[in-house]
Amino acid sequence: MNSLSFLNHEFEAFPSPELALTDPNGLLAIGGDLRPERLLTAYYHGIFPWFNADDPILWWSPDPRAIFIPGQVTISTSLRKYLKKQPWRFTINHAFTDVMAGCAQPRRKQAGTWITHEIQMAYRELHHNGHAHSVEVWHGERLIGGLYGIAIGQVFCGESMFHRETNASKAAMAVLQQHLIKMNFKLIDAQVMNPHLESLGAKPVKRADFIQLLTQFRDKSVNPAAWIPSEVTLEL
Repeated sequence: MNSLSFLNHEFEAFPSPELALTDPNGLLAIGGDLRPERLLTAYYHGIFPWFNADDPILWWSPDPRAIFIPGQVTISTSLRKYLKKQPWRFTINHAFTDVMAGCAQPRRKQAGTWITHEIQMAYRELHHNGHAHSVEVWHGERLIGGLYGIAIGQVFCGESMFHRETNASKAAMAVLQQHLIKMNFKLIDAQVMNPHLESLGAKPVKRADFIQLLTQFRDKSVNPAAWIPSEVTLEL
């Protein structure tokens, strides 16, 4: 039976994702807080927060789920040619706070953002603790694109991306895929499908299948050097 749970500030277990509502799709729980322990527990079980500034904290586990398999992100021939011509450089974990701020800028035709000050503070703490990571795209010294997310074992849970120059967010995704393949990651959680993700090769899977994949890879170890701040070359 689908039901909505209400969380308090005591640390407690999340309900099973199978109990999430069908309308709105995936809403599982309301309330609680954004302490690192609760956030990491949420991602470990396939749950993520998503709420507007005036909302209580809302926790989601939608069905279907959008995912990428590292190695299957679509980089079209035209995009490869475009990126080869750019003087851009790429880094990992050099500017997490700035990437979050870029992602938080309202999109065209949007009045606000779900990446509130509260969210930014919480994920900066996760970054400080070694759980949240960013990819940056630079044109000279100017940050022109990037993305951030949470690493849970061999699973990267993507949160948001942005661009200030054409295709910079797609370049960030290409860098992420390249890095995750080298570090033996097995799954990228993209949460909710949209046209941009679909154009990059995201696939919808049933929530139960996603949870099965997550369970398979979330406790796997990764290279301890995976998230040391570094500059990388995009191999096209």
